[in-house]
Amino acid sequence: MADQGKKAEIFELDNGSINVKITNYGCTITSLSLPDKDGKLADVVLGFDTVDPYLQGAGSYYGCIVGRVANRIKDGKFTLNGVQYTLPLNKPPNSLHGGNKGFDKQIWDVAEYRKSDTPSITFKYHSHDGEEGYPGDLFVTATYTLTSKTTMRLDMEAVAEKKATPVNLAQHTYWNLAGHSSGPVLDHHIQIWANHYTPVDENTVPTGEIAPVKGTAFDFTSEKRIGQDIAQVGMGYDHNYMLDCGDEKMGLKHAARVREPSSRRVLDLWTNVPGMQFYTGNYVNGVTGKSGAVYEKHAGLCLETQGFPNAINQPNFPSVVVEPGKKYQHSMLFEFSIA
Repeated sequence: MADQGKKAEIFELDNGSINVKITNYGCTITSLSLPDKDGKLADVVLGFDTVDPYLQGAGSYYGCIVGRVANRIKDGKFTLNGVQYTLPLNKPPNSLHGGNKGFDKQIWDVAEYRKSDTPSITFKYHSHDGEEGYPGDLFVTATYTLTSKTTMRLDMEAVAEKKATPVNLAQHTYWNLAGHSSGPVLDHHIQIWANHYTPVDENTVPTGEIAPVKGTAFDFTSEKRIGQDIAQVGMGYDHNYMLDCGDEKMGLKHAARVREPSSRRVLDLWTNVPGMQFYTGNYVNGVTGKSGAVYEKHAGLCLETQGFPNAINQPNFPSVVVEPGKKYQHSMLFEFSIA
């Protein structure tokens, strides 16, 4: 690996009730252990026991931060300030999650690592002008903090240096609140605070329409079992929701609540960005993960808060362009409870 001798390692944050392990390779959450209704701990994220499988690309974006631009850019092309940019088509016919070697496949620097009652770790990455086809130097930081006994916070920032550039970072953990090895998540219940979603074409790229969820299989405005209507949406959910009706606290909107009936674990997610990709692990297929567990289709669900997919080519979507000297800021708050 040509990362100037940098080494991929796993770091731990522990506050006595949440234990999370994160590697500097892709800022990846490799495990997160939580008690259930009986106080029994389980690891609720899909992943691998060591860094090696991540380095070998064993899972599909398990637990990592994706960028420079998360999700799909149609035909791997966009025009910005009169210049056309061409990106790698790593998910033909589109560019996905930053290209062939996106932020998820980089070794980040550890800028700060604090062990305390509110342990935290800060990673830094410098993305160079032209990297994976994107314009301009970009300086990125990501900080994971256990802010309380029941919460984890992620703060992502990026500063564009000399050129405007699209930036859209997303956290791509696959959650299974019953435990990472407990089979499909179709019996989890979810509520998503979105009255609208962005319908997609045959290549999973938004068409530009912003459609109401009411009366469709995409309606999670009140809590619903994930498996209830999934057969109506092809392989499963892999769609961007417009977060337009959640309560706010600390400048963050309520995006989603996931509840797992057997363990009674609940995850509430809050964010400050306009969209969230709800993905039900449709392409997971016989991946051997931690402790020999085999992950099959729908083994985990992703709640990727984000700017809208392909926003750089859709003038009616909220802009993802960061101007020189300006800062991109994206926060997520993961609140765990028992209900």
